Amino acid sequence: MRVIVVGAGVVGTMHAWHAVERGHEVVQIERESEARGASLRNFGQIWVSGRAGGEELQTALRARELWESIGARVPELGFRAIGSLTPVRGDLELAVAEAAVARPDAAARGYKLVTAAEARQINPALRGAFTAALWCERDAAVEPRPAQLALKQALLASGRYTYLGGREVRDVTGEGSVRDDHGDVHTGDAVVLCPGASLSGLVRELAPDLPVRRVRLQMMQTEPLGEPLTTSVADADSFRYYPAYASEALDSLNSGQPQTPTAAAHKMQLLMVQRSDGGLTIGDTHEYEHPFAFDTLEDPYEHVAAVVESFLGRPLPKIRRRWAGVYAQCTDKSRVVHREQVRDGVWLVTGPGGRGMTCSPAIAETTANELGW
Repeated sequence: MRVIVVGAGVVGTMHAWHAVERGHEVVQIERESEARGASLRNFGQIWVSGRAGGEELQTALRARELWESIGARVPELGFRAIGSLTPVRGDLELAVAEAAVARPDAAARGYKLVTAAEARQINPALRGAFTAALWCERDAAVEPRPAQLALKQALLASGRYTYLGGREVRDVTGEGSVRDDHGDVHTGDAVVLCPGASLSGLVRELAPDLPVRRVRLQMMQTEPLGEPLTTSVADADSFRYYPAYASEALDSLNSGQPQTPTAAAHKMQLLMVQRSDGGLTIGDTHEYEHPFAFDTLEDPYEHVAAVVESFLGRPLPKIRRRWAGVYAQCTDKSRVVHREQVRDGVWLVTGPGGRGMTCSPAIAETTANELGW
């Protein structure tokens, strides 16, 4: 079989990976020379802990297995089974963590409530003041910026993979074929469109009522910390944004301990991961109203920096870079992804939202299974 994959973000690249793994020939087409969207502008977290139960959790757990196996074959991904800690302060935040540990699927997520002293044994960089922490053993991380390049090199080594960058697909010309903006027609047995957050143009023509929205976020990265941050770190505001933490305890937290005005205005949580060079990737915000702003705002950065410093008990290293990213999210947030056949032999896969990096290997595996690859 010959498979045409349009889009070289992590979702598209994982579709190419599964097709090649199953012995098929793949042509992957990307409008930029290399991917530049949300697949690079994220934390690189394989985030099992906050996922909703049922299909979403099972998808994340399967993806976690796949990331580990792929990471063993492609060390440049920087796969690390580091887990995550969410330090909590006060009774309201602690109650949410306790409710999470009491979930029937807590063991599958690797949940454990640890004391502050135990948290510091797991992650000695957390020298600030907190009451306890939610430890999630199943969380992991990869390096998002080099990941697509590393996967591409591994695919090229198969001899069954062709990469065409700097080409935008403009038209579906028939069953299993597309035309790019160079006028070249690429024909296969199946076409999988993985446009990420680029939902205009051809995508709008093929799926005018696409149940997917775009979300913008702000993030930053520091100079090297100078010591290991041995886990990912989140704050209790993350409880408010991830479905796994829904409970009466969370309702009490929301009513009894509102977010700060800045965090509420920008729908903020702290997520933090250390990169392979020692720097910290820190965020984030959520913006839903279109058109998105073209600039980044300083107040959210100041807020999240203060939260990080309160956990670390020390000043942050110098900020090296700041950026904004946009990802695509199903309007029904209970759906893992939007997968739709839009023409004979042509499928559209988009909308995983903030789950894209986590779930992409399992999303692509499901596509391959459903299409009979």
